[in-house]
Amino acid sequence: MNKQLTFKLSLVMAGLLALPLAQAAGMSKADYNTAKTRISADYKAGRNACDAQAANAKDVCVEEAGARQKVALAELEYGYSGKPVDQTKLKVAKAESAYSVAKEKCDDQAGNAKDVCVQEAKAVETKALADAKMGQQIGEAKADASVAKRDADYQVAVEKCDAMAGDAKASCLSAAKLSFGKS
Repeated sequence: MNKQLTFKLSLVMAGLLALPLAQAAGMSKADYNTAKTRISADYKAGRNACDAQAANAKDVCVEEAGARQKVALAELEYGYSGKPVDQTKLKVAKAESAYSVAKEKCDDQAGNAKDVCVQEAKAVETKALADAKMGQQIGEAKADASVAKRDADYQVAVEKCDAMAGDAKASCLSAAKLSFGKS
């Protein structure tokens, strides 16, 4: 019975957690704050539902409620800002949350089985964190490449201006600086 209740609660929470992302486009500060308050209330409700359980099942339930809250807040923040840094934070939150829940579930086991379970959970987290970091580095590399391309195009424009003389050269250099964002 408790597993069915937990499962149903998980489905309801998953549906509710999807709402902030769906509403993110054009979200006002008031809507953002309302969603943040709702996430907090959802966490409290999920946490209170855990009180009916005992032992490690209760610990797992509490960990899952906290993980859902952490991921929901990261999704809300990314949905609100749309910034790549917040997307990375969302990926990190998902990885860390999944690890904490998996690690708590490992407490049901003992001995070597528990050790293997914890190591498997840690490996999954490490891979997810590496993927998040790689995505961040790819974004930074694209930005660096964009700057390098713009600088190269500016140098070409300056070379073309060098073939000119007087006011034409000055005008050409000013246009190049303006066009490529140089001061």
